[in-house]
Amino acid sequence: MELSPALQVPLNADLPDFVQVLKRQVAYLSDSQIEKVLRAYVIGAEAHRGQTRKSGEPYITHPVAVAGILAEQRLDVETIIAAILHDTLEDTDYSREDMTAEFGDTVAELVDGVTKLDKMHFGSRQEADAESFRKMLLAMSRDLRVILIKLSDRLHNMRTLGAKEPGSRRRIARETLEIYAPIAQRLGMNKFKAELQDLGFRALYPERHRVISGRIRSALGSRREMMGQIERALAERLAQAELSVLIAGRVKSPWSIYSKMRSEHKSFAQLMDLYGFRVVTDSRMNCYAALGVVHALYKPVDRRFKDFIAIPKANGYQSLHTVLLGPSNAPIEVQIRTSDMDDVAEGGVAAHWAYKADVSGPAATNQAQLKAREWLASLVDTQANNASAAEFIENVKIDLFPDEVYLFTPRGDILALPRHATALDFAYAVHTDVGQHAVAARVDRKLVPLRTRLESGQQVEIITAPSAGPNPGWLDAVVTGKARTAIRQYLKHLQHEDAVDFGHRMLDRALEHLGSSLDAIPSQVLEAFLADSREERLEDLLSDIALGNRMPDQVATQLLTALGRGGSTGVPAHQPMAAEKITITGAERGILSFGNCCHPLPGDDIIGYLSSGKGVVVHRQECPNVAELRSSPGRCIEIGWAREVQGVFKAELRVEVINRPGVLATIATAIAAADSNIENVEYVEQDAAAASLLFTLEVNDRRHLAEVIRRVRRTGAVSGVYRYPI
Repeated sequence: MELSPALQVPLNADLPDFVQVLKRQVAYLSDSQIEKVLRAYVIGAEAHRGQTRKSGEPYITHPVAVAGILAEQRLDVETIIAAILHDTLEDTDYSREDMTAEFGDTVAELVDGVTKLDKMHFGSRQEADAESFRKMLLAMSRDLRVILIKLSDRLHNMRTLGAKEPGSRRRIARETLEIYAPIAQRLGMNKFKAELQDLGFRALYPERHRVISGRIRSALGSRREMMGQIERALAERLAQAELSVLIAGRVKSPWSIYSKMRSEHKSFAQLMDLYGFRVVTDSRMNCYAALGVVHALYKPVDRRFKDFIAIPKANGYQSLHTVLLGPSNAPIEVQIRTSDMDDVAEGGVAAHWAYKADVSGPAATNQAQLKAREWLASLVDTQANNASAAEFIENVKIDLFPDEVYLFTPRGDILALPRHATALDFAYAVHTDVGQHAVAARVDRKLVPLRTRLESGQQVEIITAPSAGPNPGWLDAVVTGKARTAIRQYLKHLQHEDAVDFGHRMLDRALEHLGSSLDAIPSQVLEAFLADSREERLEDLLSDIALGNRMPDQVATQLLTALGRGGSTGVPAHQPMAAEKITITGAERGILSFGNCCHPLPGDDIIGYLSSGKGVVVHRQECPNVAELRSSPGRCIEIGWAREVQGVFKAELRVEVINRPGVLATIATAIAAADSNIENVEYVEQDAAAASLLFTLEVNDRRHLAEVIRRVRRTGAVSGVYRYPI
C-alpha cells in the first residue's frame, strides 16, 4: 500500500475526537513516541478506508479504542502501535514489509501474532484452528503483549456487542466466558476478567443478569447502614494500631454470584457473603498485622482463611483472605494486601509493565508476569514433545481450566464438564437422548465402560443402542446435575409403571389366597380404604406393595375386612387357598434385584423376598439364606420365571485348574467362545501345582451356563468346574 510522506502527523494536528481521546490517554509517553502513535493512526485509517463496523462507524474507531484500553494500563509504545494496526495484515492491503519498514520488527511480530489468533475459532472442528491456537500461545511465550492486545480487542468488541445479530451475540458471549475470561484470569488480569464476565453474562443470559443485578442492588440498599458501620469499625481499629491503610467496600459480580448459585445449588438468599472489604496497606508485614487487628475485632469463620501472600495463586495473585462474622452474624469477606499486590491483582501481567524479550531472563517485575512466563515457558517444553497441535492444546487446557475438563467430540467440538466427570456425563452433555441410550464409549478410539472418568483433552465418542436405557447404578457414575436429573426422571417413570403392574399382581395373588380378587372389591370400598391409608391413588398403593413398603397379605386382609366378609367363597380370611406363582421376566426395573449370595438364573427354582424400599429380592430355592428368609413368611413371595426372559444375568463359576502358563487365557477363550462375557476373575487358592479361579460371568440362563461349563471342561486344562455357590 503506497503511503504519502504527508501522512506524518504533528502533535498539534487537528484530529477526530476519538483520536484526541487516545492522545490524552498516551500522555505518559514521550513526544516522539506520541508522534509514532499518531502516525500509526493515519496509516491505519488509510488502510481501513471505506470499511465500517456493524454500528456504521468507521472501522478505524475500533483499533483506536483497543489502543486506548491498553493505554489505560500504561503499556509501551510498540504495544499501542500494534493495537492500532492489529487488523491491517488480515483485512487490508498493508503488508508486513511496509509495517516493518515503518515501525520495526517488534510491532510486526506483535501484529502477526494477534492476526493468527484472529483467524482461530475456538471450539472449531478444524485441525488448522488447533495449530493456530498453538502458534498464538507460543507467540505469547515470546511476547506477552500478543495476548494483551487480543484481550483488549475482545473487551472492546464486548462493549460494542449490541450492533451484532442475536445469534452472533450469544456465540461471542459464550466464547468470551469460556475462553477469553479464563485466559485473563490465568494471567492475573482481574479487572479485564471481571468486565469480560459481566458483559458476557449480560449478552448470553440478559434476563438472569437483570434479575441478579437487581437483587444485588436491593440487598446492598438494605445493608448499606451495616456495611458503613463495619467499615468505620475497621478503620478505627486499624488506625489505633497505627497502620496506614485504605479501605474499600467490594460487591461480588452478578456472574460470580450466578456461577456460585449454579455450582453449589444455592439460592440467592443462601449466599450471604455478597459483600466484603479490601484493606490495602504499605508492606507485607503490615498485611499480617492488619489481619490480627480484624480478627480481634470480629470472630473469624473457621477454615475460611487463605494466605495467598506466602503461597501466591498460579496467576501470581497475592492477598490474605479471611471471612468474619460481622454484626447479626453476617459473614463478611476481607482481603488484605499491599498496594503493589493490589495493582497486580487488578492488572496482572499488565501491571507495572516492564518488558524484556528474553523470557529466560529476569524480565518479570511482578508475580503475575513471573508466573505467566513460567507457565508459557512450560508450554514451550510441552509443545516440543507433542507433534500434534491437538495434543498440545489438551495440555494447555488442563492448566487454563484447572477446575474443569475439556473434551472433544468426534467432530471436534469442545465440551466442558466438571472434574471427575465420566463418559456417561459426556453422553448426557451431548444430548439427553444420547445419554438415555448409551451402552459404551470410545475414549481416544479405545473402547471403555461408561463409568470411565475423563481427562482434559480426550476425544470421546458415545456408542448407543435403541433398546438401551438407564439403570439405577448409573446414578453412582455421574457427577453432573443434568445427567443425574435425566436418569432419575427416567427411572422414576419406569419404576412406577413396573411397580404398579407388579404390585397389582401381588395384591391379586394375596386376594386369590383369600378367595377374592381386586376386581371384586367395590370402588367405594377401595376409595375409603385408600383414604384411610393416606394414599391418593390406587397406583400409589400398588407401587408401595411392589417396593416392599406394604405387605400384600396384610392389604388383602384389610380390604376384605373393610368389605365385611372373609372372601367370596366363604373361606376364612387367614386360611390360604392355592394360587399360581407370580412370574417374572427379569426386566422389572427398580423393583426387582437378584441376590449376590446365590445369583439366580432363568430356569432355577426361585423365591422372592420383599425388602422394604427396595422391592423384591430374588433368591434360588437352595440358597443357604432362604431358611432365614422364610422366618418372615409375610415377606416371602412365591415367584417363577416367565416363559420368555430378558437381559443377561450374573453367575459365578469356580474352576480348578492345573497351574501352568497360559491356562487363564485358555479358559477365557473357551468362555468367550460360548458367547459369555467375563465381568471379573480372581484367584481363590493357588500353589505351584494347582489353582482355583472364581469367574463372574454374564449368561442368559441355566442352559447358557451349562454350555459355558462344557466348553471349559473340553479345554483339558481343568480338573473341575462348578457353579458357585454349589
